[in-house]
Amino acid sequence: MAAKDKTATSPESRRRRFALRKNWDYLIFVIPVVLYFIIFCYGPMYGVQLSFKRFNPAMGITASPWIGMDNFTRLFGSYQFSRILTNTLVINLFKTLISFPIPIILALMFNEIKRERLKRTFQTITYAPYFISTVVFVGIINLFLAGENGYINHILDIFGFGPIPFLTDPHYFPGVYIGTDVWRNAGWNSIIFIAALSSVDPQLHESAQIDGAGRWKRILHVNLPCLLPTIVIQFILQMGKMMTLSYERILLMQNSLNIESSEVISTYAYKMGLINMDYGFSTAVGLFNNVINIILLLAANKLAKKYSSGSLF
Repeated sequence: MAAKDKTATSPESRRRRFALRKNWDYLIFVIPVVLYFIIFCYGPMYGVQLSFKRFNPAMGITASPWIGMDNFTRLFGSYQFSRILTNTLVINLFKTLISFPIPIILALMFNEIKRERLKRTFQTITYAPYFISTVVFVGIINLFLAGENGYINHILDIFGFGPIPFLTDPHYFPGVYIGTDVWRNAGWNSIIFIAALSSVDPQLHESAQIDGAGRWKRILHVNLPCLLPTIVIQFILQMGKMMTLSYERILLMQNSLNIESSEVISTYAYKMGLINMDYGFSTAVGLFNNVINIILLLAANKLAKKYSSGSLF
């Protein structure tokens, strides 16, 4: 008992309690974040058990009959499974290869602009599409890429090229989705890299200039190495979303002609759950999707820890 009292009143514990009392006003700002994660992230995990049940609304989640792995067996045996899995992986793979480096390039370009007014103008132009609602954004895509009436096809027609079925040919859908994703998110995603570049020590650039390094060499040997830890962390987070796509945008761009390449796991889960009201099966699809994401996240983190100096944990 004496040992416990001694530990409870140790200088370290007293300092910790004093720090909590002293910074109580800062801790208040943490409460909404904690509540958000509890309510919207951890709370819904109660419904994961639907993956192993045949949900009956009258009986509720807990009392619904247990069916084990039947929903997963049904998913893996579905004729659509290989197609939606392939579509999801192909789109996300090319999205990572194309969309991931562009924000880094944009951040390096913005960092080299010395006129602040010009820099802010270009940043605002690249950020703006991110704040457009998904419905309006897809409306703009339709306006530009629709059949013979789209602006792009009008321009192609002027130069003697026939109209291209951007939104109706399944072969064009992945390219259209990835291209519009770059347009919408590249500027916004570059913010974190711009912030990382702002912490680069100016003395490193001065030393490189004294050694005769030009702009390109300073970008390669000063800016990029300083960005590397941020790039590694962002890449790990990106791998954790490899099976996730913006189903709202895909649903709005989807039609009966391009569904062969536009049907992905997230849209399939949405349709099975909210349209067909097969909640147990839809939950199983979502759980499978998230388990693969977790595995990819852990694998990417392990590789980053092994081959670089940065990792999430």
